[in-house]
Amino acid sequence: MSDPETVVVVGAGLTAAHAVESMREAGYDGRLIVYGAEPHPPYERPPMSKGYLLGNDELESAFPHPASWYEEKSVELHQATPVTAIDLDRREVHAGGRQQSFDRLLLATGATPRRLRMADDSGAPVAYLRTIEDSDQLSAAFGPDAKVVIVGGGWIGLEVASAARQAGSDVTVLEALDLPLLRVLGPEVAAVFADLHREHGVDLRVASEITGVAADGRRAVVHLGDGAKLEADLLVVGIGVSPATALAEAAGLDTDNGVLVDEYLQTSDPAVFAAGDVANAYHPLLQRRLRVEHWDNAIEQGKVVGRNLVGERVAYDRLPYFFTDQYDFGMEYVGHIGPDGYDEVVLRGDLAERTFTAFWLGGGSVLAGMHANDWDAIDAVRRIVGADHVDIETLRDPSVSLDEVTT
Repeated sequence: MSDPETVVVVGAGLTAAHAVESMREAGYDGRLIVYGAEPHPPYERPPMSKGYLLGNDELESAFPHPASWYEEKSVELHQATPVTAIDLDRREVHAGGRQQSFDRLLLATGATPRRLRMADDSGAPVAYLRTIEDSDQLSAAFGPDAKVVIVGGGWIGLEVASAARQAGSDVTVLEALDLPLLRVLGPEVAAVFADLHREHGVDLRVASEITGVAADGRRAVVHLGDGAKLEADLLVVGIGVSPATALAEAAGLDTDNGVLVDEYLQTSDPAVFAAGDVANAYHPLLQRRLRVEHWDNAIEQGKVVGRNLVGERVAYDRLPYFFTDQYDFGMEYVGHIGPDGYDEVVLRGDLAERTFTAFWLGGGSVLAGMHANDWDAIDAVRRIVGADHVDIETLRDPSVSLDEVTT
């Protein structure tokens, strides 16, 4: 009797959870082995900066499957067992001091926070946000007597600022650009987020340069290029993440800002696939490579790669989607502007009341769209952004509802 076919998954995050679920749903009955570095079953990361950090959601709600699900589905889940090497010639991974052979391999290693070395080396209290433990640390530190300085005005930085302010903390956000989220949203919409945080008491300092970080007892002292000095009980660094490609690079797979994969999420080795934050995938609709770091991408690529691991050929062509919740403000965004930028932003609704939709146009097409606090609009936004052709004049006309915009 021959050994059962074996698929090994490296990384036990959200992508892994949906990949193994997709494989079992597709009828795969071989061995499924998942190795994760964290001591938890796969979980969703958005609650770590949103509901769970705020204390509104129980931790259990972050797990797409209870721990018992993996046993029920005959998924061999190895927690706190990082893979240390991949041998493509021998078709083996090394983990927990043992070698495990595989027939096909999925890399779902995700990403790691970019470090601010001057802060890490200072001896001051410094925190990052990626894991359950990170979220617990921040939650314990926030409160009415806490002074928090956040480096970075991206999604993580602003969501942490929102949580800290709602806990009563004194919050300063340092952003290197002229507005938070400027590269993502452009000045027209990024200004909305700047105003939102300032109205909630955040000391938002843009065009900021950090020249040094020092420890003063149990506090952090941050020195700025303009001569200002900020003291904090906690310095939170949120300056983005880097794809976790070390294993792939050492194994000889093609990498460049992630593991390079085609539209089927297949790497330069036909037996190896990659998905989630670590995958720099060719997008057949956008006709360019794209590495997406958001929750929706982790789920949907996991589903597709699971089907491809069992022998199907399903192209991943879903447009990027992300969302955020900050204070009483929520938004959803669909699409991708790309390296060439945009020509125009069509704004519909009331920016002052923060209930509006926005569409980014370029080359006569709708590149991306979002709604803010207009939850009934998301289906129309998806339809418009995903259309081959949109009547731009009706889109610009606020008297025409989004449902009536012709595509």
